[in-house]
Amino acid sequence: MPTLAPVDVDGFVVRAGFLNHVPFFALGDGSLCFAEGGERRVQPHKNGLLAAEKMLDEKGLVTSGDDGLIQKIDPDGTITTLAERPRKWIDLLACGPNGAVAFASGRTAWVRLGDGKENEFAHERAVGGLAFAPKGLKLAVARYDGATIWWANAGGAPQELSWKGAHLGISFSPDGKYLVTAMQENALHGWRLSDSQDMRMTGYPAKVKSWSWSQKGRYLATSGANAAICWPFFGKTGPMGQNPLQLGTRGDNLVSAVACHPKEDVVAVGYLDGMIMMCRFEDNAEVLLRRPVKAPVSSMSWDDAGDRLVFGSEDGEAGIISLR
Repeated sequence: MPTLAPVDVDGFVVRAGFLNHVPFFALGDGSLCFAEGGERRVQPHKNGLLAAEKMLDEKGLVTSGDDGLIQKIDPDGTITTLAERPRKWIDLLACGPNGAVAFASGRTAWVRLGDGKENEFAHERAVGGLAFAPKGLKLAVARYDGATIWWANAGGAPQELSWKGAHLGISFSPDGKYLVTAMQENALHGWRLSDSQDMRMTGYPAKVKSWSWSQKGRYLATSGANAAICWPFFGKTGPMGQNPLQLGTRGDNLVSAVACHPKEDVVAVGYLDGMIMMCRFEDNAEVLLRRPVKAPVSSMSWDDAGDRLVFGSEDGEAGIISLR
């Protein structure tokens, strides 16, 4: 049976995850809580922490805030300022290969390379999301009326992908063949990068604010409905012409967060009432991990082994669920 160890973080959980196997909770009040043999706090931002992303080499966590600071927090709690944009509201972050970090404010995105050099990328409209490609130093930027893919370290002409509307979050598929954005409307949009073929994914009653690729990238699990909507990305046409799986369906509650297991075809599904379920892609078998409480689940993440799931909510409820 799963066991739940509560963690008293006392604040909106922007991001919950693991850094070098240690659970962390990045909080809206600007602090970071490590939960290992007790709770240890560091304060990378004076006021609001707006985004947090783990570096790909597991050597640090990068955070940004309404103070214009981009901070790196080492596993031992050491804080290093990577970049600063005074009076800028930095709420978009992405971590790439070789220590690269992307961040954005307004219509401008920046990439800080591992050697400290910075490159700037200007857009005609506000940036809505950032994502590095799984291979090569390419940065995708969600924007109004589409997305732009830049070579983050070499400059040159970008690849432009167009679709009317406001595009917010953005993600490459793990194999790099597809690019998907979450839109201001209740929909996803995707492109097959080999030929810029458009893909529409609609039918959501609410905006998609959380998504997670399954191991091997066969499915993209998403929030925004009363089930985890999981779009198939295998086959030549991706989700086009295929119906998505609907896992963890509840008649009275919307999914607020999803996190795919790192080794099994399983997804953790968090809801607006705080409930968390684990669902299997193959047959929709369900295991209850946390009963309904009150506050929406805001963030979830598995450890590398898939033995532990951390979660956080909008009102400071958080915990570690162990399946061992």
